[in-house]
Order: sequence, then C-alpha cells, then structure tokens
Amino acid sequence: MTYRNKVTLMYLVIIAIAVPLNTIGAHAQEVSVYARGLDGPRGLKFGPDGHLYVAEAGRGGPQNPCLVVPIVGPYHGGPTARISKIVDGQRITVVDGLPSAMSSLPTGDTLGAADVAFLGSKLYGLIAGGGCTHGNPQDPPGVIRADVERGTWNYIVDLGLFMKTHPVENPNPADFEPEGTLYSMVEHKGHFYAVEPNHGQVIKITPGGHAEQLIDISATQGHAVPTAMAFHDGAFYVGTLSTFPIQPGSATVLKISEKGELLDVMHGFTAVTGLTFDGKGRMYVEELSAAPGFPMPGAGKIVRAGESGQIEDFVTGLNVPTGLTYHDGALYISNFGAVPASTGSELGEILRVTIPDEP
Repeated sequence: MTYRNKVTLMYLVIIAIAVPLNTIGAHAQEVSVYARGLDGPRGLKFGPDGHLYVAEAGRGGPQNPCLVVPIVGPYHGGPTARISKIVDGQRITVVDGLPSAMSSLPTGDTLGAADVAFLGSKLYGLIAGGGCTHGNPQDPPGVIRADVERGTWNYIVDLGLFMKTHPVENPNPADFEPEGTLYSMVEHKGHFYAVEPNHGQVIKITPGGHAEQLIDISATQGHAVPTAMAFHDGAFYVGTLSTFPIQPGSATVLKISEKGELLDVMHGFTAVTGLTFDGKGRMYVEELSAAPGFPMPGAGKIVRAGESGQIEDFVTGLNVPTGLTYHDGALYISNFGAVPASTGSELGEILRVTIPDEP
C-alpha cells in the first residue's frame, strides 16, 4: 500500500465526534484541552516568547493543478493554510494566506503548512501544500520565513525544485509525488532539517536557502515513509509511518548522525506521526492509529520508549494525532489533525498531557 493510499484511507475513517480520551493512570496524571478551533493542526513548537505555534494545513481552494498526481488527485489549491499561536487558550493568526491543497476525492486529503521552527527569535514554516501538482504553481513546497510583527512571509527555498533535481535511490513509482509531501522540520546549529515522506529523505537547509540531502532513507529502508523528527543528544531521530494496512509494531525510529549516517533502527512502533524527548531524555512517539487495518478514530496514542528498548503506552484514545512537542514538563499533541476539509469545521485541537515525574 502506498503513502497516498494511506493518507486517503485515513480520511475515510475520521468522524466529527471525538472519541473519549483515555489515559494510562500510572503515567499521565492530567490531560486537558489546551486550544480548540484549529484547521488541520500539524507540527507545533514553543517559541522564544513562551507561546505555542502551530502549523495548520487549511482546506485547499478553487485553483486547478497543472499536473495531476494519480490516486488522490487532482488537488485543488488556495491560500487557506496558516500558522497560529496559542495565547491563554485562544488561537491567534500569525501568518495566513499560505498555500493549501485539498484532494477532489470525497476523503478531502489536505496539505498545507506542515511544521514550524525557530532560529533565534525568527519564525520559519515548512510548506507542503505548494506546487503545480497541488494547484499552487506560484507558491512551491519549501521553507518560508515569517515576519511575526507584520504578519507577512517569504520563501527562503523551493524544495519542490530540489527534489526534482536530487532524486532518491529507491522511489516508489506507484506512489511518486514529484514535489513531495513535506512533513516535519527541526532547527539544529543554525540549520533546518526537513523530512520528506514520499521520496524518503532528510534535507538540510541553510537560513540563506541552500539545500542539500542529509540522508537518503530510501537507500537502506525502501519506501518506509519517514515522517516525524527530533534531535537529541547528538543525533537525529526519525519515525516512519510504514505501510498499510497497519501492522502494529511494523514502524521504526531511525537514529541518524549529524553527518547523515544511519546509526540504529529501533523497531516495534506503529504509524509514527510525532516524536519528542522530555526533560529526562526519554523518547515519546506519537502513533496515528495503533490498531491493525486502517486508521480508526480513538486508536491513536503516545508511547514512551525506555532505555532497555521496552515500549509502554503513555496516552491512548487519541483521534488521528499529527503533531507532538514537549515543553516545561508536559507533552502537547495535535489531535484531530486530519479532519476532512469537506466538513467545513475547525475541529482540530491541542491537548496538554502532564508528565508527573518531571522536575
């Protein structure tokens, strides 16, 4: 099953009624709704001002693509993605008018703003919904720099062009998206690192817009669909979505050196969409849907990986979670991150989960 099939089928199972959230009492003392009213929340991070910033996919628009990608196409584009910040539980738009794309299929597959990162006080966004195939030929997939004070933005790099001119070793022909489906981005030592799932690579980007490949994951892992990324203790950690139908435990977390060397492969995860570390260096992995078959509401969860390799449930009962970050003793989760755009509702929410044994 291809990545495109996965995304399409994911939307078939989303419903507009939240499945009750369950917590594992031994670990998660408190789960609360941190914010509501988000439109496809994806990657999220806290900024230097102490506020949470969230990338939102939006709901596409009326523009037709100039090239149709099979399976989920044609996409229809429009400037409906945005980046928001959360202040006292309220969503505030930071920049909007970002390219978003919605599939014409009833499933309503959407791509838009995929993640955020900070370099000092400056905000940057990863854009997945741009490009010819997504109905936004004037706005490519890539990385933008946002002017928070003015609410404006501009591109620093066109990653759609980079992917076309820097092919990976083992692309999946049945599931090939020329301009990619960018998903996750982190900042490290003054550079940005973006994960591209469809081709299967990690791209290193300078603030000035120079891009180069850090690692071709497809070369050793095939069509593993790398999604989430975090940096910890001298290495990058990248989670994979793996193939569908879901086989619990079939996804992995890859440990990658700063030079792009594959150091380790950790097994036993399921459909990874988020990854972070807490203040004690423990790894938390977000799973889109942990049940066998196809993604189901209420089957998403967060697991914690121990030093000896054991994996334990930390939070269960999530609804297609699509983003995860850690801040000040708590996890923050993009829940209902993949609600179909056809619902016309901003059903996305951010959950806050305390970690009781944190200092």
